[in-house]
Amino acid sequence: MTDPELPKLVLPGDYLGAAEEFLPGRGTYEDRGRIYASLLGTPHIDPRDKSVHVEPRNAIPSVEEGDLVYVRVDELKTAMAVCTILATATSRRTVPGDPEGTIHISKAKEGYTESLSGEFAVGDIALARVLQARPSVKLTTAAGPLGVVSAHCQACHALLQIAGQELVCPRCGHRERRKLAQGPRPDAPGRHDVGAG
Repeated sequence: MTDPELPKLVLPGDYLGAAEEFLPGRGTYEDRGRIYASLLGTPHIDPRDKSVHVEPRNAIPSVEEGDLVYVRVDELKTAMAVCTILATATSRRTVPGDPEGTIHISKAKEGYTESLSGEFAVGDIALARVLQARPSVKLTTAAGPLGVVSAHCQACHALLQIAGQELVCPRCGHRERRKLAQGPRPDAPGRHDVGAG
């Protein structure tokens, strides 16, 4: 929450407090014992360590542990799926730099997974949770609400539709299986949901 003593919005260079009162946090800088905002945003005071920081007004999406993210499956290896992280589920803004993440075969679904090719295909869009953000991004789609939200037919590339526990191509009739996202979830940015009837 915004501290009642601080303004609701600050500009770069706005005075936030004295260094004797607060520790400078992210989005701030100290100059001659005075703390200033280094970006446009909302100032906050952390009562635990008496630090002041500024939450950016238009934050660039970043990937943090526990985040839900939309990913595109780029490559299937024996033990992992290599993915590009497209957007966070909360902001639906593109994550800059096309960061890469991996889904280990043991994190694809609950229970035993014999082969990742039975859970994903290259080009699928999936909703995943970030297990580790640094130094490399590790993902999981094991929980029920997580999994593939958009998939194309491997035979003719039409958008697949859900039919029971598998996917069917409305164009050529080809049937495929995926680890599908189940239940309520955010809409994938710019994508049709494979679960849509």
